[in-house]
Amino acid sequence: MSFWIRCIALSTCALSAWAQPLAAPNSAPTTAPLSPDVAVTRPAASSALDAVLFYQLLLGELYVQGGEAGTGFSLLLDAARKSKDPALFQRAVDLALQSRSGEAALQAARTWKQVIPSSADANRYILQILLALNKVEEAGQALKAALSGLPLEEQSAAIATVPRIFARVNDKLLALRTVELALSQALTQPLTQASAWTTVGRMRRDAGQFQAAGVAAQKGHAADKQAAGPILLALSLLDKEAEAVQPLLLSYMAGPAQPELRLSYARALITQQKNALALVQLQKLNQENPELAAAWLFSGLLQSDMGQVSQAKQALLEYVKLAAHSDDADLQNGLSEAYFSLAQLAQQQGQWAQAHDWLSKMPAQTDPIKLGVRRANLLVEQGQLNQARQLLTNIPTTTPAQARMKLLALAMFLREQKDYPAAHDLLSQALKKGVDYELQSELAMTAEKMGLFEQMESLLREMMAAKPNDPHPMNALGFSLADRNIRLAEAQQLIEQAVALAPNDPFIRDSLAWVYYRQGNRVQALNLLESAYKARPDPEIAAHWGEVLWVTGQTQQAGAIWREGLLLKSDNETLRDTLKRFNFKP
Repeated sequence: MSFWIRCIALSTCALSAWAQPLAAPNSAPTTAPLSPDVAVTRPAASSALDAVLFYQLLLGELYVQGGEAGTGFSLLLDAARKSKDPALFQRAVDLALQSRSGEAALQAARTWKQVIPSSADANRYILQILLALNKVEEAGQALKAALSGLPLEEQSAAIATVPRIFARVNDKLLALRTVELALSQALTQPLTQASAWTTVGRMRRDAGQFQAAGVAAQKGHAADKQAAGPILLALSLLDKEAEAVQPLLLSYMAGPAQPELRLSYARALITQQKNALALVQLQKLNQENPELAAAWLFSGLLQSDMGQVSQAKQALLEYVKLAAHSDDADLQNGLSEAYFSLAQLAQQQGQWAQAHDWLSKMPAQTDPIKLGVRRANLLVEQGQLNQARQLLTNIPTTTPAQARMKLLALAMFLREQKDYPAAHDLLSQALKKGVDYELQSELAMTAEKMGLFEQMESLLREMMAAKPNDPHPMNALGFSLADRNIRLAEAQQLIEQAVALAPNDPFIRDSLAWVYYRQGNRVQALNLLESAYKARPDPEIAAHWGEVLWVTGQTQQAGAIWREGLLLKSDNETLRDTLKRFNFKP
């Protein structure tokens, strides 16, 4: 008897994690994660262990702690087989994984499956281990077996996790083929079709097969008109296969769409610069779900950009009312954006005291650089230039990133106030410490203002070489050439490359229109300028559009557009210079 008492005492430390459930069979299940993708439930084990089996378990654990993991693994796996205890099988698998023995872990998981064929946990372990061992096709068979072992009503949720599980496979086409084969039956079952097609579509997308992914989204939506998965897939494809998924999205959004999906659609449209379409979706949200604060914020910010001052103010005030007394971190961050925009609207209307009041309400976590820039801009509008410069200079910073942003803000302020030499010196000194893309961009703009066109072009071409998929340096260089009316063929080529990278950017469309205007193609220039201005009402686009209208004899229309531009920003340099050249009195 004393021998078994000593064994029981030893087991307190030796059996570690799984010893406690053995002593408390009625306790709640605990969860032991295998990987970020799978969590396996460990049930309370039966206490019906005979003395020999108990000794075998204890000996196995002692071998493990003594550094002989292989011997310990064999004893534990044999004990699991004899007892048919899922917790012991899991312990054997975990031990093999900890010892970095994938094959041993696979052996244990397959033995588990053989002894307990209905074990979903064993299926998940087998799938994960096969993928870790890069046995992708075998993993596909394991996936099919795992799904077939689940009740039909639980399969859709499991299918939705498949792309994440197979994301570790480097050969995306092999992963796609494997999963499509494993889901062949699920693709035909009414209860699983939508989820299966969504999963196939996600994997097609990840493999670069965007058109086929769009087809999968359509089939998933056709299987279940209310399922969120196909809609989310379509949204992720909007910038790749717009023609394929836009009809699907419009059809879904025409009905009672889930608020989160409608908001995601609106945000995707904003990213594509399709502001008018985005505003339609946001206004539907405001009507149907007035408690959804984010929709009011996006509406207000978008309407502010579109020059809809009174509507923007109303939407932003609604957001403030919903967010002001909330502890939600996201709502508080949005509150800063709302106050910034309200201050800007007040500033545009010359309501200086109101603008200051909005800025004084900023939450404590507001970015100090952004707040300082806004306050400085307000001082500039009131003609207090020295105070604005001093405010920017004295903004406190606590991190290198903040110090960099402060320097950039000060350089932009100096350029806008036409103190080009000071801005140029500040940026040049900063760039001696290392390459910085944003500082290079600002220095290029400053160099152009100083007439240092060779330096500007050199900086922009360095940026193009560093980031060949960024359309903005090529657009900047192309516009500069067009504005100086030189090398127009090269300017057109540069801007067309930028358009190909960002087809919905209204400022790049404005640049292309300016090239056409310089080349004498006024009709095409007018079409582009009108579409650019409708997408983004902006004083510089207004200046260009008005000029082309004026020289084509449409002077009344030109005057109307110029006046709109002045309402947007009365001191815009490009617009003011244009009015002066044409001797136009607003």
